[in-house]
Amino acid sequence: QPHLAVTATPWPGSAAVWSSDSDAGYALNRLIAARSVIGRTQTALAAAAPGLWDRGPALRVKVGGALASVSPEQLLNGANLMAIGDGSPANWELLQFAGAALVAPGVYDLTLRLRGQAGTDAVAPAVWPAGSLVVLMNGAPKQIELAASERDLARHYRIGPAQRGYDDPSYLHRVEAFAGIGLRPLSPAHLRARRSGGGDLELGWIRRTRVEGDGWSGLDVPLGEAREEYLLRVVQGTAVRREVMLGQPSWTYPAGMQAADAVALPFEIHVAQLSESFGPGPFRRIVINV
Repeated sequence: QPHLAVTATPWPGSAAVWSSDSDAGYALNRLIAARSVIGRTQTALAAAAPGLWDRGPALRVKVGGALASVSPEQLLNGANLMAIGDGSPANWELLQFAGAALVAPGVYDLTLRLRGQAGTDAVAPAVWPAGSLVVLMNGAPKQIELAASERDLARHYRIGPAQRGYDDPSYLHRVEAFAGIGLRPLSPAHLRARRSGGGDLELGWIRRTRVEGDGWSGLDVPLGEAREEYLLRVVQGTAVRREVMLGQPSWTYPAGMQAADAVALPFEIHVAQLSESFGPGPFRRIVINV
């Protein structure tokens, strides 16, 4: 179910979300009680490796609301989570920041970041340009109701002051379709390849999970899907030379099969985890050049 962040000046006290399958016959979907901290970036933000501190140049943002610095320990416990994106339903990265230095009214420099949180590293672009949207995910944005049968269907939404009717001119009308990306599997990690003596290519990777993956006491993270399954593609340029369904995080690409597929160096291996409810998640890629 998608998150909705709402702000207004002045804040009306609460916002209402009305939804329908057409621009008529609306039903109340959700009441939003708190104003979200929303803004735009004033500098570009280049991609950075997940799981490591991003100590690159400060990200300057202008927001309607207050931001505050936190300790690295607070950040690792979940503080200062922010979404950055282009405003479309699915193109967002989740990041965290420890430093928030006020440089002008409503303008902050964000430093010491963790990038690509919650699996968004696989879908983040090479650069978020200046002017990208940012939303502080501090609990104010709320999930709206979206039934499984309504995924990928265009629906009408009217959003405005809760004390007014949805036909009031102050209401914003949006038509959106949502894929339910909370069900999307995370991309595999640590995709690796090595040649055997006979020229076979041995591939392996580490599974990630979108469900309860923060614990360290178990033998492995929960699967989070009905069964473990992967889609592997052998890609030459833009052509898919072979596609394989797998039930384990490894595969051997025999030399004879490589010859039959007519692959030439360099080529790529793409691997995605599968979900019965969503399909393939983002692909992790590795270039084979030896």
